[in-house]
Amino acid sequence: MHGRDCGLLRPGRVCLPWFCVNRDGIMRPSLLLEMLAVKLVVLVLALATLSTPTLAQAPHPCAVDALARAGKLIRFHLADAGMEGQIADGKVARRVADAPTLKGKGRLDVLEVTTDVYKASYRMRFLYAKGAGSCALLGQEIMEASNPY
Repeated sequence: MHGRDCGLLRPGRVCLPWFCVNRDGIMRPSLLLEMLAVKLVVLVLALATLSTPTLAQAPHPCAVDALARAGKLIRFHLADAGMEGQIADGKVARRVADAPTLKGKGRLDVLEVTTDVYKASYRMRFLYAKGAGSCALLGQEIMEASNPY
């Protein structure tokens, strides 16, 4: 086998640029390959950290509207249940995704508000048209966060 002895770093091994073969004939990654792998992992983690959105992002322009509508929607949904005093208003409207419009190629902003009612938790999603400064509500849904099975 052509190669050089790894010397003090890997005694008893013959090393090629990327792999070393020990005395038993088992091929393992060389020290160079291991160092490159560590550098690659560090680089990927650094890029992932830099590309994530910061916590201090500006709130969505329709977040206040979504919170106001969430309170009305949960009270309307549970009007007959007699739980008026046990409804906690949602505190945060977070943007979860974009949804495609039913017609055309446009996208809708989806804001999600969660709230608790007695022992249950509800998720409400509000679909807003993307527009300059307007909060045109195009759809809403409410779902109890439970396991039906």
